Amino acid sequence: MKINVKARPAAREEKVERIDDANFVVSVKEPPVQGRANVAIVKALADYFKVSTYQVKLIYGFSSRQKIFDISQ
Repeated sequence: MKINVKARPAAREEKVERIDDANFVVSVKEPPVQGRANVAIVKALADYFKVSTYQVKLIYGFSSRQKIFDISQ
């Protein structure tokens, strides 16, 4: 399943907000430096969907706030 994510790095708290079936807003505490925010977003999505971090793949938007992830279940 592919989902669109709006990233909010360096937030006060970590949370995953569902907008609709394919759009999410993910807030993480990590700053957007050297891919640390992307790693934190992968972990947050894995916890939200109750899958392994290996099943969450960043497809598009490595350096953008708009990202596309593939979640395999």
